[in-house]
Amino acid sequence: MRLTLGFSPCPNDTFIFDALVNGRIDTGDLLLEPVLEDVQTLNEWAREGRLDVSKISYGVLPAVSAAYAVLSAGGALGRGVGPLLVARSDAPFRPESMSVALPGRDTTAHLLFSLAFPGAARKEFLVFSEIERAVQLGQVDAGVIIHESRFTYAAKGLVKLLDLGEHWERLTRSPIPLGGIVARRTLGDALLSRLDRLVRRSVEQALASGALVTDYVKRHAQEMDEAVMRQHIDLYVNEYSVDLGEAGRRAVEKLLEVHRTVNPGAPPPDARVFA
Repeated sequence: MRLTLGFSPCPNDTFIFDALVNGRIDTGDLLLEPVLEDVQTLNEWAREGRLDVSKISYGVLPAVSAAYAVLSAGGALGRGVGPLLVARSDAPFRPESMSVALPGRDTTAHLLFSLAFPGAARKEFLVFSEIERAVQLGQVDAGVIIHESRFTYAAKGLVKLLDLGEHWERLTRSPIPLGGIVARRTLGDALLSRLDRLVRRSVEQALASGALVTDYVKRHAQEMDEAVMRQHIDLYVNEYSVDLGEAGRRAVEKLLEVHRTVNPGAPPPDARVFA
């Protein structure tokens, strides 16, 4: 059976899925075809039901949970891992009126920004890798950065206005659910469990390597400095990537509660969120 598997080219995702998609794990009669795209594209494709298995932002989960179930392994969730609101050092901090670039309407970053600044109206949605540059050039007043940009913004002359993850943690006392792996519910419970086990084995094999930055990770990274890639992996791949566990599931459920508060007219998620 051939299944499509979508994930981003960011080091944490390529690190997690390297063993699974490059033949170092026995998948039996399953052939997993990797499709690498930025996270907002994957979110939009999940809305369309395009892929069989995919990384998504938890911010889009309410819209896709009827068709997709969340696997326990392979996601990004933790403390101190949230997106940052940054600006040029000379920019006045007026969040309600300033123009802000965000990495996609369906991203968790957008949800956390909306939680912190519900009155902000001047939003522009860009591919995450374009946001630092847009802020530097003055095309927007500020930007919400994720992934490698957390480690490079200061060297590019930008300053942090707010750690949106810390704001989330103060309000909810919960770790931050950034993104998870989902699979089509129509695959059936047995296959969903098998996929979960395969992803977990891939994560465990990657972690057993001592966070080795492989050629596969380097080939797809936006930021080619190996030290930044290692920082990225160390920050986003942790025990929750192996298994959400009860604490991780509670964090996802808390985010769904916040989503309903921030988006009062949005349809509720499917009651059976997890596989």
